[in-house]
Parts: sequence; structure tokens; C-alpha cells
Amino acid sequence: MKMKMKMKIQMAFTVASILISMADSRACDFPAVYNFGDSNSDTGGISAAFYPTILPCGETFFHKTAGRGCDGRLIIDFIAKHLELPYLSAYLNSIGANFRHGANFATGGSTIRRQNESVFENGVSPFSLDIQIVQFRQFKNRTIDRYLEATDNSTKSTLPIPEEFSKALFTIDIGQNDLSAGFRKMTNDQFRTAIPDIINEFAIAIEDLYKEGARAFWVHNTGPIGCIPVAIRGISNPVPGDLDQNGCVKYQNDAALEFNRQLKERVIKLRANLSDASLVYVDVFAAKIKLITNAKEEGFMEKGAICCGYHEGNDHVWCGNKKIINGNEVYAGSCDDPFKFISWDGVHYTEAANHWIANQIVKGSFSDPPIPITHACR
Repeated sequence: MKMKMKMKIQMAFTVASILISMADSRACDFPAVYNFGDSNSDTGGISAAFYPTILPCGETFFHKTAGRGCDGRLIIDFIAKHLELPYLSAYLNSIGANFRHGANFATGGSTIRRQNESVFENGVSPFSLDIQIVQFRQFKNRTIDRYLEATDNSTKSTLPIPEEFSKALFTIDIGQNDLSAGFRKMTNDQFRTAIPDIINEFAIAIEDLYKEGARAFWVHNTGPIGCIPVAIRGISNPVPGDLDQNGCVKYQNDAALEFNRQLKERVIKLRANLSDASLVYVDVFAAKIKLITNAKEEGFMEKGAICCGYHEGNDHVWCGNKKIINGNEVYAGSCDDPFKFISWDGVHYTEAANHWIANQIVKGSFSDPPIPITHACR
């Protein structure tokens, strides 16, 4: 009896080993990641183009400013780490950049649709999604030429290998600023009418990347914008219906959910049209809501707490800045323990929150189809 049991156990281990081996053999082994988006995934683009980020941004992990609107790493950084690739260099950052394993075209304030606004007016980046695609096309063509012309390995080692563009993972995380612009410039009805056009611009961007050889897409939907502290604090005297069951601004989250619904529908249609591509839709909204609703259980403070910045009454000083208030200079520094906070500066998430969210989504539990990021190729 014991011998039969031992043989069964050994057989089970053998079968498990074969299955694990098969799973590993199906892993994509992406050689590079090319990212497009806004400040949620900007690793230094807007900082290189305009004013650099200032401390205390970057203090937790990099111990210096690192072009990120956060105390440390972003979700895209943890994705790169999970794929065993280096952190992505920003395309616009020409100093010390290494593009062998990908490039980041995201910039803080970017939108899908072009906005008739300035970065100095409302923080809107001039590098909308269509411009980021143009930049990628130029990047691809110029690096291929440079790679083929190079005669020394030191030059080649910082450039993408031309045939690896089609084997790379293309990640897209954008849309939050389109919602913000809609809230700022339109009525709710007007913005809902505009959503199909925004989604169409998103789809065109994917199709343009496909024409450039992209075949593996990892598409994030937009997060619960009504749950960021600046949105919640913008409702000073809420009445019934202003806030949802999570204490977030209802009309803003409803708009995000409608945007996400239409985005998912369009991704499904794109799968049919781009039949040899892999398009994975990732429900970041759901992952972030999971963190927000379980904040205390996960070791975080409640969603409205802000780590960096000064917000008292009508007085607001953004993270790392100074301002004279009632005759006194106020410096908007950071909290003692950012690891306990979900929100870094009232808009962006902390490294700890980004790490938690990344751990959730890379496994595939928030993906459609439900596959891990390591298997997101065709």
C-alpha cells in the first residue's frame, strides 16, 4: 500500500514538473518593452522636456529625483522588473539613456486626444498619444539605421536589436487626463458624447503600432479617478449622490467606468481585425479599487491621506514646493513613512501602492484574457 502511494506521489511530481516545463516553454521572453502613457508610467519624459522633478520625489527608492511623480517606482518599473528587464529610459531623456531593452514614450499630463491647452496652463503635455506613436516610429527607424551603421559593439549595446521590435511587449496606460480635461471643460453629457471619439483615437494608435510591427499589447484601462484625494477634497460639502459606496466622487468614477467599458469593447474588436496580434486588456480600475477598499487590511492608511504636500483648508502647496501662507514660508515635504500611504501627492500613487497593484495585475487575475504578463504574446 505504501509503495503504491509512493509511486502515485512520484507520478504526480513528474506530471507537475512536465506541466511547469511546458508553461515555461510557452513564456514569451520579451526582449524589450515599449511604453506609452501619462504620468502613471512616465519615467522621466516630461521632466526631460520641461522642468525636472524635485525632491522629495524619488526619495524612497532612488534616493534622488528620477523623473517620476512618485516617491519611488511606478507600475511600469515593476513590470520591467517582473520581466527581468532594466527600468525603461525615457525617449526624451538623451543623457545616459540605454534603449537596448525598450524605451518609454509616456509623459506626465499626456492625453489620448489632443487638447487645446498648454502644459503651463493646466499641466497638459504636448505629447499626446498620436505624437508618442510618431516618436516611436522615428525612434525605430533611426535606431535601426544607427545599429546597422555602427562598427563598434559599445554603440550597438545601447540600441535595440532591429529584429526584436516585433518580439517586444507594447504597454499602454493613458486616459486619466482625458477624463480630467472633460471634467474641466465639459458637462457630463458632453463628455460622454466625446468618449467614442477618444476611444477611436486610442484604437488608431494601436493600429499604427501594429503597422510598425508590434504584435503583443498590454493595455491598461483608466483608474478610479474619483478616488484620488484631490478629487474627494474637491467636494467640500457632499450631498447624497455625490460620493459612491467607496467614498469616491461618483460622477468621476462613473465616467471612468464608461470609458473603460467602451475601451474593452474596442480592444475585443481589434482582436478580430488584428488576428495575429495579442491584445490583453487589464482592469487596473478594479485592481486599484481592491486596494482602496482593503487599505487597512493591506497595511495602508485610508484613501484620502496624502503623503507629500500641504493641504489645509483653502491653502494648497504641491509636493516639494514652497509658499508664503499667513506671512510664513511653508514647505510641502513628505510624510515619515510613505509605505503606509496609497497616495503620494494627492494625484499619484506611492511606490508601495504601485508595487501592490503591479503584483496583482502581472499575474493575469485582472486581465482579459486571464493570462499573466509573461504569456501576453500570441
